Amino acid sequence: MPSRRRRNLTGIDRELKDLPQALRWREWMRRIEAVLFASATPVSNDALRRVVGQGASLDLLIADIQADLRDRPYEVVEVAAGWMFRTRPAFGAAIRVAADVKAQHIDLSDFEVAVLAAIALHQPITRDGLREIFGREIGRDLIGRLHGRDLIATGPRSPRRGAPYTFVTTEVFLTTFGLTSLRDLPDIEQLEDAGIAPTPRSV
Repeated sequence: MPSRRRRNLTGIDRELKDLPQALRWREWMRRIEAVLFASATPVSNDALRRVVGQGASLDLLIADIQADLRDRPYEVVEVAAGWMFRTRPAFGAAIRVAADVKAQHIDLSDFEVAVLAAIALHQPITRDGLREIFGREIGRDLIGRLHGRDLIATGPRSPRRGAPYTFVTTEVFLTTFGLTSLRDLPDIEQLEDAGIAPTPRSV
């Protein structure tokens, strides 16, 4: 059994019973903010619960953080399987002008976005399925680029011999497009209005 000294070095006081309720709540909020600020990927509810008291409402804590940030240029949003900090869209132009964000930018062509939309809407889908949607073959190089950016992954495959591979979207896809889950995908009419509907077009 680990010693008391080791537990104190490796653990944190989640309950904070020595603090008044208001200060305890504020400390829990700050812990959540610190975790989200430090993480490059969405942080799950289960992970965030490790830094707050057992009886604390995570939903209320996050709601209070969001209220605190209402007038700030960034916000806490639910994305993919967790929570993360995100700059508000209104400040996108200023960031692109003055900040080095090349490593965070995923440059996609209109056709690549359309293929991603088709995969997201019809997953798991094969290359033959994509060909039926677009009326043309979807090149392995395009699929490879989407795989390389971790926007898609290999999906379930029929157990029969020689069955084709399928494709599905990933959590990186959800994070990149600011979606909580695939239920947040726009419908086909909205995609058409945005000019990225999965319909035949040239690369």
